[in-house]
Amino acid sequence: MQYWQFSETAYPDLPDPDSYHSIRVTLPNGVIDPERAAALWDRYIREWQVADECGLNVMVNEHHSTATCMNAVAPVVAGVLARVTSRARILVLGNPVANRPDPVRIAEEMALVDVLSHGRLEVGFVRGVPYEIAATNTKPFRMSERMWEAIELITRAWTTHDGPFSWEGEFFHHRQVNIWPRPYQQPTPPVWVTAVNPGSAARVADHDYRLGTFLAGFEGTRAVFQAYRDRCAETGKPAPGDERFGYAALVYTGRTDEEGLDGARQLLWYLHSNKVATEFLYPPGYTPYPVRAAGLRAHAEVHDPALLRGQGGTATKDLASMSLEELIEQGIVFAGSPSTVAGQIERFHEHVGGFGNLLIMGQAGHMSHEDAVRGIRRFAEDVVPRLDRVTDGVTV
Repeated sequence: MQYWQFSETAYPDLPDPDSYHSIRVTLPNGVIDPERAAALWDRYIREWQVADECGLNVMVNEHHSTATCMNAVAPVVAGVLARVTSRARILVLGNPVANRPDPVRIAEEMALVDVLSHGRLEVGFVRGVPYEIAATNTKPFRMSERMWEAIELITRAWTTHDGPFSWEGEFFHHRQVNIWPRPYQQPTPPVWVTAVNPGSAARVADHDYRLGTFLAGFEGTRAVFQAYRDRCAETGKPAPGDERFGYAALVYTGRTDEEGLDGARQLLWYLHSNKVATEFLYPPGYTPYPVRAAGLRAHAEVHDPALLRGQGGTATKDLASMSLEELIEQGIVFAGSPSTVAGQIERFHEHVGGFGNLLIMGQAGHMSHEDAVRGIRRFAEDVVPRLDRVTDGVTV
């Protein structure tokens, strides 16, 4: 098992939520105090350094036009981490390639970070969240196809070493593709692709990429991982190892269960602060129309706006409306004392059929630097040894 310390690098000092329509896209950046933002970045980078010192890996992501994530340029932060960490592998999960016009530039950025880190980079690709489609003026229709063409172009740019090639695809057109430098890791850095439903897993398996899924809980994660395994069996490939699978959860470890739960309550800012206007949630074509219609109906429901209805018509709670106890029961949060957290992760590991990467969101919102560092250190020192008996241990 490998462990990856992750932070959304939020700017948490926000006005009363009733005073703004949406935390994403339209919240004016005049809310930001630049000096405060710089101080927050100092602490976030230091927390990743602590993870590195503790033998953990580090993970960054990228979002745009939102206070929930100040990292709008993941390659820049990954490049910083390449120089201020020494052992940790650096996962960018991920590059929203369907929302960016130039995949070759992404290939260049990732190759340079791989060189700067002396081959410690792992590159993740994501379709991009629906909130950012309006802000980037992209088309929500056929974003998956656009993503896969971008990934194909990027990996070809990494692996072509005998001179330029031209690319005439359905979505992208490039002449004289010949990136300098090429990646440090040959033929490519490890590649990840995210999947939120079983239908997305087969193509990830076809390319032998690593699959990551976020906050999907016991049943959702098992379904996605099993779809990947089923695809390997269907196509005659060997059964994939646990290293192919990654799961992201909110995680906080305290000395006692009470202290761990107190830390986890602070992490719930990540779920509770995500106030998003309906027009940014469901752009036409981003999701199947029955799913979009169900979501719009749920958001229009006056008496119970937290209910979301899936394609099967079954009502399920939105994560923001769930109690901490429910979130732990569902495998979305791991929290408590070291023995409790280790037990929760062991049960999850067994239920989903095994996984080799735990993506740890251990800081959010107003959690102090000191509390975040305590959670990182306690997990590394007290949880990891307990998990070694059911996994292969931490390798970095």
